[in-house]
Amino acid sequence: MKDTIKPICIQVEPKDVNFVNRIMEGYEYLGVVSTLDRKAGILIIRATPDTAGDVREILAHLPIEVQYIEA
Repeated sequence: MKDTIKPICIQVEPKDVNFVNRIMEGYEYLGVVSTLDRKAGILIIRATPDTAGDVREILAHLPIEVQYIEA
């Protein structure tokens, strides 16, 4: 059985949705960002077991507030 990881669900200010997406693009898609609710700023980031730690590290250092949520 392959390793799987639960998608990373976050909430940011709605104005920061595109910013988070662009950051992930800039990191060669370590995680693929999908918007669940643009008005609420809810995003899901799908990462592999090998890249999930890097994605969390990037999110921790963004100059915006990132809140982890359960989807």
